[in-house]
Amino acid sequence: MKWEVKSWSELSNKEIEQLFMLRSEVFVVEQNCIYQDIDGKDKMAKHVLGKKDEKLFAYSRIFGPGDYFKEVSFGRAVVKKQQRGKGLGNQLVVKTMKFMKTNWPKKAFKISAQAHLSVFYKKHGFEPKGKKYLEDGIPHIEMKKNST
Repeated sequence: MKWEVKSWSELSNKEIEQLFMLRSEVFVVEQNCIYQDIDGKDKMAKHVLGKKDEKLFAYSRIFGPGDYFKEVSFGRAVVKKQQRGKGLGNQLVVKTMKFMKTNWPKKAFKISAQAHLSVFYKKHGFEPKGKKYLEDGIPHIEMKKNST
């Protein structure tokens, strides 16, 4: 697996197409959730791409402090269904957080996690904050990680 982090302007047309297709495949079709994925925030994000043979299998987008939340954050974390169970989700979060720690040292992280993934994110140091809430019809929970 080849991992890259790119700004919007560094992404090729093929990469943009692949990331939108992967996000749609999982978040809209697989999870049966009709929502507006293209939200105008991709241009300000950094994009983490996990590719093999030029095919995108894992992805997340990162925001600096104040770009999405007050804290540094990431979202749209996704692994292609056929590639799950192989550790790619863990690799994706590790690569994502490494970039965040390098670029915003000593800053807290905040994510809006699908509630059923809270145990997964706890393994990466995130702690749930507050109550569960619905986002696009799917239970979510705010999770935070202090800087280290």
